Amino acid sequence: MVTGAAGFIGSHIADRLLDMGWNVLGLDNLSGGDMANLTHAMKSSRFRFVEGDLLELAAIERAIKDYELVFHLAADPEVRVGAQNPDLHFKQNLLATFNLLEALRKRGASTKMVFASTSTIYGEPSIIPTPEDYGPLLPISVYGATKLGCEALAASYMQLLPLRLAIFRFANVVGNRAKHGVIYDFIMKLRKDPHELEVLGDGTQTKSYLHIDDCTDAFLKVLDDTFWQNPVEIYNIGSEDQIDVLRIAQIVTNAMGLNNVSIRTTRGSDGRAWPGDVKTMLLDIAKIKKRGWEPKLNSQEAVTLAAESLVRELSMNK
Repeated sequence: MVTGAAGFIGSHIADRLLDMGWNVLGLDNLSGGDMANLTHAMKSSRFRFVEGDLLELAAIERAIKDYELVFHLAADPEVRVGAQNPDLHFKQNLLATFNLLEALRKRGASTKMVFASTSTIYGEPSIIPTPEDYGPLLPISVYGATKLGCEALAASYMQLLPLRLAIFRFANVVGNRAKHGVIYDFIMKLRKDPHELEVLGDGTQTKSYLHIDDCTDAFLKVLDDTFWQNPVEIYNIGSEDQIDVLRIAQIVTNAMGLNNVSIRTTRGSDGRAWPGDVKTMLLDIAKIKKRGWEPKLNSQEAVTLAAESLVRELSMNK
């Protein structure tokens, strides 16, 4: 079962599972997902899609039935939304996860769950690259706080039902089908005005970026039974380098074939793009590398490939 199946990451995972011969149920309320992302999946007789909201417990209970592996990706992915509407992240992240766990508890069957968490749970760590055991965890965004709360909730439910848990804390994931994030935002702005690009913050925000193919490969590691050696494991998933926002702006303008684009920064508070924007992020991925996964692309390669594929994709959908 894949929650958030019509979303950017969820649809890629569903496709790969189906190509490997798995039966997959996709659950999504389509508030941020797009059925176009499931074009490949919908062609398979082994895929079943349920339009349902994780805020409605009954909808989850009807859907889960006997699915023993759950990829939980449903969430509101826009970190900056929390600055204006914290309630949205509370409901779509924390409450939705609570309802899913409650449905699993009532079902009572043995379940493996992979939870898509985020690097933002670390806040602004003093250790870079940041390892999984870093603390104290002090998120600076409501998004990060609710994701950290989801991690704690899921861990606590291991006392209430036969649940095994893998938590993946991701860097910024980029690639085709993405309808949010810095690359998508830049493309949409430049389509409106190819002469000037507004960059939120001062452009020096420096972070790690992970291509969707590498991201999906990480998720699929859990299909190996040997992955589940402990009741709960936490893994950082990201690239081992960084790239700043101004460089991303250059990559996007190049991908769109634009020249002489004027870059205008908004500066922001302390150079941040919005309240809660982490200025520097790089994850220590040594732990997951010991389990046989590492990214094939670095941050610049991931951003370049994502920009080129998104430009093509959005041009076809004009």
